[in-house]
Amino acid sequence: MPNIYSQVGLVTLVGLVSKNGILIVQFANSEQVAGRSKLEAIREACRIRFRPIMMTMAATVAGHFPLTLVEGPGAAARNSIGLVLVGGMTIGTIFTLFILPCVYILLARDHSKDLPKMTVPDAALAPATNSSSSGLAQRSETHSSPGTPDSTQPINAGT
Repeated sequence: MPNIYSQVGLVTLVGLVSKNGILIVQFANSEQVAGRSKLEAIREACRIRFRPIMMTMAATVAGHFPLTLVEGPGAAARNSIGLVLVGGMTIGTIFTLFILPCVYILLARDHSKDLPKMTVPDAALAPATNSSSSGLAQRSETHSSPGTPDSTQPINAGT
């Protein structure tokens, strides 16, 4: 059974690796909704998210690598958390960048099929809305007199 420090390292590792995977899948799903195929979406998601994933991995490994080299009192605790985070983050990053896209292609739902197909007559019949002009035309502008804060008077454009 691993010690408590290894368990804390595993919880941290699960959080970091799952965050990277969730970001890739979420970005790929949004790309599919935008109209791309599943393969194009996951390829673009991995390309866009590659740098942030590598930065997270590099910062985690560089920050925890010194824990693997310590000696002296308490070294076993530091070594265990350092080894879990350095080794796990390296393996987790490889998994996220190479295995996750393959699993996404095999298991993910094709979100581009969820888009409503709008034909030309439907587009022509869709009501056009202009929110900027309608809100100004319906709103009555008022102001309060300096002596009576409760009273309101309409603003006259001619005076």
